[in-house]
Amino acid sequence: MMNHNEMLLLKLGEVVLKGLNRRSFEDRLVNNVRRRLKNCGSFQICVRQSTIYVEPKTDTCDMEAAFAACQQVFGVAAVARAVPCEKTVAAIVETAKTYLGGEFAGAKTFKVESRRADKTFPMTSIQLSQAVGGELAEAFPAVAVDVHAPSLTVHVEIREKYAYVHAPAVPGAGGLPVGMGGRAVSLLSGGLDSPVSSWMMARRGVELEMVHFVSPPYTSQQAQDKVLELARLLTPYCGRMIVHIVPFTEIQEEIRKNCPEEYFTLIMRRFMMRLAQGVAKKAGAKALITGESLGQVASQTMAALGVTEDVVSLPVLRPLIGMDKVEIICISREIGTYETSILPYEDCCTVFTPRHPATRPDLDAVREAESALDVDALVEKALSGENWVRVKA
Repeated sequence: MMNHNEMLLLKLGEVVLKGLNRRSFEDRLVNNVRRRLKNCGSFQICVRQSTIYVEPKTDTCDMEAAFAACQQVFGVAAVARAVPCEKTVAAIVETAKTYLGGEFAGAKTFKVESRRADKTFPMTSIQLSQAVGGELAEAFPAVAVDVHAPSLTVHVEIREKYAYVHAPAVPGAGGLPVGMGGRAVSLLSGGLDSPVSSWMMARRGVELEMVHFVSPPYTSQQAQDKVLELARLLTPYCGRMIVHIVPFTEIQEEIRKNCPEEYFTLIMRRFMMRLAQGVAKKAGAKALITGESLGQVASQTMAALGVTEDVVSLPVLRPLIGMDKVEIICISREIGTYETSILPYEDCCTVFTPRHPATRPDLDAVREAESALDVDALVEKALSGENWVRVKA
């Protein structure tokens, strides 16, 4: 189905509802598309009437790669391949015959759906659909017309300069353009949940920075590489990003030496939140993102979440809070992080797991247990040992 003057039409999603701010959303989306297509060749990209037009400037553009890439840009509701032609019935029919010949070969029924963005065009949408449909029915006698449930819909759009003929669109990533929702720091472990929660917040337009905690020698280089790979798998959706790697061994050893075992995980998570907030302040981020889901493990009961959140002032976003494991796994498969997430390397959450964790902790008791530690000094030291990696697709 390749054609030398083939182009892509990107339909805007939620951006269309944005009223007075709409222009800034559209500009951001066009920039995100442009950046995403850099590796596919040189394209002319512009937005008109809720559609982004992506036209290759040269014959060397990789249209297959561009088509796939546009489906991963948040803010795009649907992506269609199209061919421009003259605004006459004859030209439209000819284009449909050559461009969609392969589709007709596999179809049992078809219909034509027309849209007229150019209201000066002399025919109504219905008249145009009937004229084009009539000629295509003659050209492909084996394919019957069915306006209710056709196996192929031929789309015709009449715009200012050209008519466009395109096959059915495929769904885009939806959501809002990354960068419109501010910036947040996501706590990225090696598990299934945190890549999914990161993806979900990026889909709401949030630009991400990641923070990951390492505890050598208890955690391996492979565990760290696995997390960097998860971040890399998210970049087609989220754009390139920084992963902050924070040393956590000393904090865990101090907790193990000085605190009651049933509070290990909770106190550890309180430190993670403090450190993530420290990273967020430096990065100019306005929220923290976690992969917590209510009741999934002992440290994710309602009381435990309250204890964890007690130490930060930034909002904590938990997009998975009402989801079950099956739903989370389903998304991780869809976005391509599942296979990496299930690799069996230990992360620092699993190294010091208490045998009987407190599921209904009392905040004052946890604060009391934690007071055995020099919290500020431990946080400061860990943050000073932070290094970061820039991850790109």
